[in-house]
Amino acid sequence: MSFVSEQLSARNLPPLSFDGCDPETRRREIVGILSEQIYGRTPDFPSEVSAALTYQYDNCFGGHARHCHYDLTVTAPSGRYTFPLYLTIPKSDRKVPLVLYISFEMDTPSGFTPDEEINGRGVALAKFCYADITADCSDGFTSGIAPMFARKPGAPDLWGKLGMWAWAASRALDFLLTLDLFDPQKIAVAGHSRLGKAALWCAAQDTRFQYVFSNNAGCAGDALTRGKSGEDIERITSVFGYWFCDRYRTYAGDAIAGMPFDQHYLLAAIAPRHVAVGASSLDSWADPVSEFLCCHAASPAWEAYHLPGLIAPADHLPEAGSAWSDGCIAFHCREGTHSICRADWKEYLDFLLK
Repeated sequence: MSFVSEQLSARNLPPLSFDGCDPETRRREIVGILSEQIYGRTPDFPSEVSAALTYQYDNCFGGHARHCHYDLTVTAPSGRYTFPLYLTIPKSDRKVPLVLYISFEMDTPSGFTPDEEINGRGVALAKFCYADITADCSDGFTSGIAPMFARKPGAPDLWGKLGMWAWAASRALDFLLTLDLFDPQKIAVAGHSRLGKAALWCAAQDTRFQYVFSNNAGCAGDALTRGKSGEDIERITSVFGYWFCDRYRTYAGDAIAGMPFDQHYLLAAIAPRHVAVGASSLDSWADPVSEFLCCHAASPAWEAYHLPGLIAPADHLPEAGSAWSDGCIAFHCREGTHSICRADWKEYLDFLLK
């Protein structure tokens, strides 16, 4: 038994159970488990999306790109809701890769996205601010899009705000695909920290995203929960309970032993597409070791499709500077703290452009 196998065995993880079944059927079952147990059920509502161009600059970044602002209007059960979307696309005579970034801010460039460098690699970047969808606070689901969807009091699987941010990313993609500018095999959704969780949950549900970049997503994201250091279910649901459905908090403390899933299920729900997990060596709250082991534990989902998951050493844990991207799961651990920076983006873009 390898060192990594011993580490995973000690955590007593629920198996993915892909053996002997249709992998796509099992993948959808896992999405259902995550809906019921963590993120809540995304309403099955046929939303329509329209867009108004509010700003365009055709010579962005020295004339090499076009920058546009749109107001997207989506339909919800109680009416229409509008939020801004920014798009910067390199000038090209062919369809280009696209990264849709769920962002903490909308500045271009920002402290979270090196926009010119992304475009310089031939990749379009679209982004919206998560706070424009619904406020990141416990407001009784009264802000933004949240009150436009009915909530049944006491239902344990009502969607939380992570689900709402993920839903908005899918609506943004609805519009972006109408532009007919992007390579459908190179479309990614990305996010950092809590928005890395939202990006993963978006891609698990929306198979149009062929890639997902999850940066420092940690607890309830890309890190195994059992055996994890730093943030845990009790802490995250007591402070950010509105991100999740109510059922998730029932696994706090010792109740985790009876939890019928772990976060490798979330990565597995994205198979057979591509996942890149970015960790930071000093990010003890997210726990890079548990992020690395989560990638290993999720790999059987890709193997069920006869594809490689994570191709990485199994005889030791990752160190700062480690990076592996030969399989459908990529993992890197850079030196530093909880953040997303140019070094992370280089790994994600290299993975996307292989």
